[in-house]
Amino acid sequence: MQFRAARAVLTSPKLRFGAAGTLLFCLLVAAVLSGCASRRSAPVVDRGPGAKGAPPRAAAPAKPARAPGEARPDFYVIRKGDTLYSVALDHGLDYRELAQWNGITDAGVIKEGQQLRMTPPPSAATSAPLKTAPGVQGRPIGEAGAVADTKSQPKAVRAPYSEQTYAQMSGIRAEPPERPAPAAAGDDALAWAWPATGKVVSTFKDTGNLKGIGIAGKLGQPVLASAPGRVIFSGTGIRGFGKLIVIKHNNTFLSVYAHNSELLVKEGQNVAKGQKIAEMGSTDTDRVKLHFEIRRFGKPVDPAKLLPPA
Repeated sequence: MQFRAARAVLTSPKLRFGAAGTLLFCLLVAAVLSGCASRRSAPVVDRGPGAKGAPPRAAAPAKPARAPGEARPDFYVIRKGDTLYSVALDHGLDYRELAQWNGITDAGVIKEGQQLRMTPPPSAATSAPLKTAPGVQGRPIGEAGAVADTKSQPKAVRAPYSEQTYAQMSGIRAEPPERPAPAAAGDDALAWAWPATGKVVSTFKDTGNLKGIGIAGKLGQPVLASAPGRVIFSGTGIRGFGKLIVIKHNNTFLSVYAHNSELLVKEGQNVAKGQKIAEMGSTDTDRVKLHFEIRRFGKPVDPAKLLPPA
């Protein structure tokens, strides 16, 4: 509008300017036009996320997701067929710790429907020495002669096992527990070795009762520790495994050696990789063989994926 008005004034036949007047008038017009240009709106720049030319927005730190199968429940309810030993094994725990967290002084006395704490209580008090049957002979609930009384026994709470509890549960006078050597690059970095020589007669199946591999051999053949660690179970407390050894390697992995004829290591004992821990047998099975498992957070995984090529 200002531009048109200025031009109308400039071109009006009624106006006559000299040279100086014309120059002054031109400067006035230029000033008006400059004011118009300055009133134009500034260009709009999109600064939203993902906009072209927008400064990058710092991404919110993502919380690390817990891998499937790594979470243990806070509590567990005893079912028919459970023993304190089997519950501990299935959750990657030491049965002595499990007993301590739940105030259990007799490993054979649990009952169906009893709730067990699976994590340490806020203030874990030292419990009385744990009673176990000779050779850690724990019988499942519901089996003839089982110690559990489904009417009168107090409830227990399901909890993860600790080394101290394990020692107390076995009735052993606990010495300072020896810890396995730490893995070189974290709990998953273990160099596994075959626990025995022989033909693999059964492979890992998720649907099997015993989830591991079977290695055939001769009666009395050496059974070796597959990796360094500490023995957390040595006995016959879990049905279907016969004479059994369980080794805790770190906070992630256990290894299981079943059906042995002789057990050569005790609970709480540290073992080296390749050390002879048992002799192959056929206890609780139909032929001489070693049933071998690797458990990650208590859950069986395929040993063939971790063992070196045969």
